[in-house]
Amino acid sequence: MLIGELAERTGTTTRALRYYEAQGLLESDRTSAGYRVYGPGAVTRVRNIRDLLASGFTVEDVKSFVAYLDDDLPEVFTYSPTCADGYAVGARRVAELEERIASLTRLRGILVRRMPWLAAPADAEGGAATADTAEAADTVGESAA
Repeated sequence: MLIGELAERTGTTTRALRYYEAQGLLESDRTSAGYRVYGPGAVTRVRNIRDLLASGFTVEDVKSFVAYLDDDLPEVFTYSPTCADGYAVGARRVAELEERIASLTRLRGILVRRMPWLAAPADAEGGAATADTAEAADTVGESAA
């Protein structure tokens, strides 16, 4: 199939497919006119690449799983000692995400302390905005007027 058909069948763009190919995640043959041609297994491979990316892996991480991209990936990976390298990639990615979450949580806390009216209702006591929060919002609204 040509690149446009593969893009359509996998819900991606031709640009993304060319990028995956440049990164060594996807292979194609060429017609005599130079068009990319993909085999039927490319659909599964691209869907797996997109699934892993949507799960929080980076393209570099996905390269670690290239040997497994041609078969349907399980919904839940079971542990196997032969897959230790892949698990290390996953563990590293989870640690990076946890660091980012903690950093974003700290930043959100700073912002909400400085502008308490921005807190979500669930953040306020009793699930509703407090009088202090409402007063702060009114005061800011008055000074902005």
